[in-house]
Amino acid sequence: MSPEMSSVPYPAEFAVTLLRDMLRIRRLEERAAELYGEGKIRGFLHLYIGEEAVATGALHALEADDAVVATYREHGHALLRGTPMNAIMAEMYGRLEGCSHGRGGSMHLFDAARRFFGGNAIVGGGIPLAVGLALAERMQGGKRITACFFGEGALAEGAAAESLNLAALWQLPVLFCCENNYYAMGTALARSQAQTDLCAKAEAFKVPARAVDGMDVVAVQQATRLAAKQVRAGHGPVFLEYQTYRFRAHSMFDPELYRDKAEVEAWKQRDPIRGYSARLIADGMLDAADVAALEAEAAAEVEAAVAFAEAGTLEPVEDLARDVYTPEGGA
Repeated sequence: MSPEMSSVPYPAEFAVTLLRDMLRIRRLEERAAELYGEGKIRGFLHLYIGEEAVATGALHALEADDAVVATYREHGHALLRGTPMNAIMAEMYGRLEGCSHGRGGSMHLFDAARRFFGGNAIVGGGIPLAVGLALAERMQGGKRITACFFGEGALAEGAAAESLNLAALWQLPVLFCCENNYYAMGTALARSQAQTDLCAKAEAFKVPARAVDGMDVVAVQQATRLAAKQVRAGHGPVFLEYQTYRFRAHSMFDPELYRDKAEVEAWKQRDPIRGYSARLIADGMLDAADVAALEAEAAAEVEAAVAFAEAGTLEPVEDLARDVYTPEGGA
């Protein structure tokens, strides 16, 4: 039976939570795109529209005190890790009330209290950080794991190979979460990497690997839960390849001339939100009115976050150099 037709194997409350969170991410991203067009959000903006099943399924398979390291396409990860939408929107507006106090913007969301360590703008830059966090956890005798999200393009970076090697060599508690959307910025996977089997890349370092349907939130949640359990049990790192697709361009500056529109439309037929909604309706957990209510709830949360950001505080010009240098005599 295809994922689009199979029953959802969860209690109704949790099943609906997954849909609610995908809708929250989708509406946040759609509104961010609108605000960018209005000049309210500046700098770079990378949207997650189409990939919501990955962050939702994966984050709901982790423990609250696990560490999460993400890329510059990280709004949804931060949101589901528990960072308030108000703080995320304020950060994109560059306001002091943002989760990085307006210093990071869209690509550098950070929330140490919730163990969300970026928002990393450098491709592959978060992978060695995740290995370091896992090493620290091992040295302190803890049981928490580190989940590291990155795109398939990051696997072409030397730091990724070094990190996979060290994690395997030292059997560190890292869950490598590769969000393969098939285009590293504007370059198709087959045009940039000789080995397009990403699991084979991980297995070359003796890291157990599995490919997952990243457009199916159930498949993502179940695969991530099992992989996290294996890592947490002390069996070393695991690599998951979430096969997904972004419906929008790489960033708001991207003219998107590198992929055929028919290909994009074909992937949109597998929209993770629409497909999962249909399954919940077929299972009798929701009806169309319930889905509409969830959509309205998500939109209201986003508009409240926009109002919060609009009322936020800009950093005084005289504080521009603050935190750039350590004060003389400081620690």
